Amino acid sequence: MSKYLLVTLVLLIAVTVWRHKHRKTVARRPRPASPRPAAAMVRCAHCGVHLPQTDAVPAGQQHYCSPAHRQLGPRPGPQSV
Repeated sequence: MSKYLLVTLVLLIAVTVWRHKHRKTVARRPRPASPRPAAAMVRCAHCGVHLPQTDAVPAGQQHYCSPAHRQLGPRPGPQSV
């Protein structure tokens, strides 16, 4: 009877030690960074490329991908991408 009690006690101690160590490793893991909010995308009025609004060159209601395309102005007709 004492043999089973000793085995149970050893198993209980082993599980307790394992859980204690496992809990420490989980606490050390770095938390993932929060995702960035999606940037508003706009389309270049000249070439049709999509780019973040913060990188676009504005001209009134139009947006351009570069100052050179802003000088060329909007392309007439449907834009193929």
